[in-house]
Amino acid sequence: MPRRTVSVPYPNGDPTPSNFGEKDPLESNGVPHAGAPKEKVELGKKVTLLRGISIIIGTIIGAGIFISPKGVLKNSGSVGMSLVVWIACGILSLFGALSYAELGTCIKKSGGHYTYILEAFGPQVAFVRLWADMIAIRPAGFAVTALAFGRYILEPIFMPCGVPETAIKLATAIGFTMAMYLNSMSVTWTARIQIFLTFSKLLVFAIIILPGLYLLFKGETKNFENAFKVNTVDLSGLPLAFYSGMYAYAGWFYLNFVTEEVENPERTVPLAICISMAIVMICYTLINVAYYTVMSAEELLASNAVAVTFAEKLMGDFSVAVPVFVALSCFGSMNGTLFAISRMFYVASREGQLPEVLSMIHIRRHTPLPAVIVLYPITLLILFLGDIYSLLNFMSFLRWFFIGVAVVGLIYMRFTRPDMPRPFKVPIIIPAVFSFTCFFMVFFSLYSDPINTGIGFAISLTGIPAYYIFIYTERKPKWFQKLSDSVNRSLQIILQVVPAEH
Repeated sequence: MPRRTVSVPYPNGDPTPSNFGEKDPLESNGVPHAGAPKEKVELGKKVTLLRGISIIIGTIIGAGIFISPKGVLKNSGSVGMSLVVWIACGILSLFGALSYAELGTCIKKSGGHYTYILEAFGPQVAFVRLWADMIAIRPAGFAVTALAFGRYILEPIFMPCGVPETAIKLATAIGFTMAMYLNSMSVTWTARIQIFLTFSKLLVFAIIILPGLYLLFKGETKNFENAFKVNTVDLSGLPLAFYSGMYAYAGWFYLNFVTEEVENPERTVPLAICISMAIVMICYTLINVAYYTVMSAEELLASNAVAVTFAEKLMGDFSVAVPVFVALSCFGSMNGTLFAISRMFYVASREGQLPEVLSMIHIRRHTPLPAVIVLYPITLLILFLGDIYSLLNFMSFLRWFFIGVAVVGLIYMRFTRPDMPRPFKVPIIIPAVFSFTCFFMVFFSLYSDPINTGIGFAISLTGIPAYYIFIYTERKPKWFQKLSDSVNRSLQIILQVVPAEH
């Protein structure tokens, strides 16, 4: 679709960006000196290997590992089988991550799932994925993670009483606003804080794992006796156990959303993915072993917050610190996800599938400010008014469907574009097994919950008429074009953003 760039004059000529929270040494009172060098207004390559690892680990480890153990145990039927499910989910997630490593090194554009589906199957399928993300999946996902943050951050204050729902929602809104503000102000500081939060998550893992393993080596093994009782394993529940486990591992794909900002992506993307997945798999397996060392299967199933129950049984008064660490974990997941997802909207706007202002960069901060804040209103609306968990039920299976489609695109492009440079190439069996697993989970959703799954499909299919109305039709009414230009221009002035320089 043809784009119309709206130019906005600036009183002092082309703006010169400065570092976050610092004045440029060549500036005086914010006005560049005559000899100040001009710097491109663009997203720089600021994601190093360490920052890449922190993005992946920081977004994977959110509330999932503190919620999912209950779902995995319940549906796997035994302690031993639940540990097998955790390891298997880690291996499957690694397969998906390796497939995305190949995609990220041969398609060096940000945007993740959206970009890969666009490259393999064209703009219509990519827009349907984008549409489902914008209207439901991402706002609901942010709201759930932020709610977990609000609940855990307030729990030490209200102990031993319950936390009022109004207080949780207010704390949630404040937490999400903080993450939004941070991502709007500085890429560098967003990455630095993400590294700090990632180390905080690994610290809380150490607080749980080390005492658990210590007790295990001292002989506390009674909860592992008869771990694989055959009569307690229900094979029909295993797909649901995998669903819970894969939810906890979700997030391995977020570095691919910021490929254009990664230093030396051919090396950094595969290396960051492999290191991150190895760390997460080991931590997840050991933390579950620690849980079972201290708690019986019955106690774990009765707990609403497994990590908190573990801390109360083992650490006494120190257990009050665990909810704070869990809250930091949720904030890190929210921060990293927001950093990555904003790049998908940025790329989609650049491709002509979202309003032009979303592909613009702040003149001083060098952040994609409009793409960062675009989901803020709808997320708060869902948080205070919507049925978040029903919406997630509608949409969770679509995440795996479209990830499966993106990985099938990798296989498809192996045959249709054999000459495409592939600095990192995986055996084709890896994307084949992973995509089959994704589609099996989607099929099982259709079988086990046809109503919610059907509603989710219906919501996503509204993207097809939206595509033909807003994207495919090139000749739009003059009033619509004038309104669009006016809105773009106004937002460009208010947000102080300009098109990226190339």
